[in-house]
Amino acid sequence: MTKRILVVDDSPAIRSGIKMLLKQSGYTVEIAGDGEQGLQVAKEGRFDLILSDIMMPHMNGIEMIHALRKLPSYSAVPILVLTTESENELVRRALEAGARTWMIKPFAPDMLLQTVEAALEAPRGDVAAG
Repeated sequence: MTKRILVVDDSPAIRSGIKMLLKQSGYTVEIAGDGEQGLQVAKEGRFDLILSDIMMPHMNGIEMIHALRKLPSYSAVPILVLTTESENELVRRALEAGARTWMIKPFAPDMLLQTVEAALEAPRGDVAAG
């Protein structure tokens, strides 16, 4: 069965680029423009992986991760944080909220695909990236 991925980012260019890359790799992809919208889309569907920016309007990625982790259906779903922020404090807060790993934007498409594949295959542990 095709894996479903939710991409949450306030940049239309980032969302469409990641969506195109993942769809070409055989994934089903939905998108959301901020954490609030991402939480709503996640509640309406069932996703195998969530990719999220941190700094977004309305609800940031860390707040969305906290909300998702409270939902039984998302307690173990891997969440990857994609961010331009390399500040250790933000990354630490995202990981503490329940993100499995993070990547700094911009990133190479093949690196994103490798990280996505590793997250989907890994048991509930950390996935190396950065």
